[in-house]
Amino acid sequence: MTKAARFWDRHADVYLKKPIKDQASYDQGLDRTRKYLSEGDHVLEIGCGTGTTALLLAPSVRQITATDISSRMVEIGIEKASAEGADNVHFERTTLFDADLDRGPFDVITAFNSLHVIGDIPGGLIEIRERLKPGGFFISKTPCVGEMNRLVPIGISVMKLLGLAPPLDYLKATEIEDHITSADFAILETAFCPHPVRFIVAQKAP
Repeated sequence: MTKAARFWDRHADVYLKKPIKDQASYDQGLDRTRKYLSEGDHVLEIGCGTGTTALLLAPSVRQITATDISSRMVEIGIEKASAEGADNVHFERTTLFDADLDRGPFDVITAFNSLHVIGDIPGGLIEIRERLKPGGFFISKTPCVGEMNRLVPIGISVMKLLGLAPPLDYLKATEIEDHITSADFAILETAFCPHPVRFIVAQKAP
């Protein structure tokens, strides 16, 4: 088990009870995402956490494969899906870099609050592109720690030493966009949702 997996396993139940800080911005991100979804779509979510977003988007698509590095996160997601009767969401403990991860191809791949913690963004984006259908959409929302007050990264570094924060990259919005375009995606839409969380919709070449 990796250090990141252990961290999220330990914090999954706390994460479950943690309220959404900005409900309006969260809902706005969902609405923006739904514009790119169709009822026949097969969707892959990278870093699904406890499954809240996957379950909210499930009525808009045919099927969602919701993945996370944390076994406990996945357990919670399965429990929530069962309670809600959501039979078109499949939860799986895996990562982008696991050989057994479904290669699709998918119509849409999402990564909400997960790109900055995957450890290898260029490699991860290649894996994402290869699992998308031609013309498919990659939709992400990423906290840009590099755009926060300069004291924030220092505080996060201390928290990481204490085991209170996971390994993560301190990115700026332009850096995320450069990574995405370097992976041969065309960026269709960007917005702060809110600042410094960058919402991006990108498309694989048809």
